Amino acid sequence: MSTNSFCTYETAWCPGCGNFVILDCLKEALEQLGKDPSQVLVAAGIGQAAKTPQYIGANAFCGLHGRSLPAAVAAKIANEKLTVVVDTGDGDSYGEGGNHFLHNIRRNVDITHFVHDNQIYGLTKGQASPTSVLGLVTGVQTDGNFNEPLNPALVAIAAGAGFVARGFTGHKEQLIELMKRAITYNGYALLDILQPCVSFNKINTFGWYNKRVYELDAAYDAGDKLAAMQKSMEFGDTIPLGVLYEEPKKTFHQKNAVLKQGTPLLDRMTDPAVLDHLIESYC
Repeated sequence: MSTNSFCTYETAWCPGCGNFVILDCLKEALEQLGKDPSQVLVAAGIGQAAKTPQYIGANAFCGLHGRSLPAAVAAKIANEKLTVVVDTGDGDSYGEGGNHFLHNIRRNVDITHFVHDNQIYGLTKGQASPTSVLGLVTGVQTDGNFNEPLNPALVAIAAGAGFVARGFTGHKEQLIELMKRAITYNGYALLDILQPCVSFNKINTFGWYNKRVYELDAAYDAGDKLAAMQKSMEFGDTIPLGVLYEEPKKTFHQKNAVLKQGTPLLDRMTDPAVLDHLIESYC
């Protein structure tokens, strides 16, 4: 039962945009998990999806293009008790933020990454993004996109992510459950969310997705890494939705000698004399 503890605000998105569903699902997921808005941080970079932190009543960080992950990681390292959600777009996450995406998988900081994947740059009026299909004609790619699209789920699994899932804004109830599972996973969790861009992507429309997506059944083994990689590559006539891969892994906090002591950094007493001694040792 929702507590309505997370307020949402008027948006500047286009009518019919999948971002509306993602915002509603994020709000519902956080409420169903009983999260306190004062203990939740929603971080983003720049883009239409990256406006999400401005539209929900929680702590918010909006930074440079592609730089949402470093800020989110820093916040989680400083305060382990904080629930940290990165909520941003495919360009921000996999393009400008691609290097951070890869290396946070390696670190395995306990944050959740929701990617609004509409396969286009929306804020800057419709350029091909890292996940755009071959041949997509835009105002910049007038002869069609000739760069191979990135498969973020496959990349994440291959790079060692412990939780990788794919959702779709047309399957709202499943999307809420996937968000809840991602948030409660202990470690870095990626949820790539397929959504239509009604203004600039006329190929990957709601109808296009709806004809292709299907939900993985209970018989699917999300712990089989090779099977998960094969399933993640199924992106054409059929597209599977659900948790593609999940395995328990030690988090950054559990591996770090200082952080695993338990007390969040922000709650620890500091001794200025120790810092003064350290500075003097380099003089």
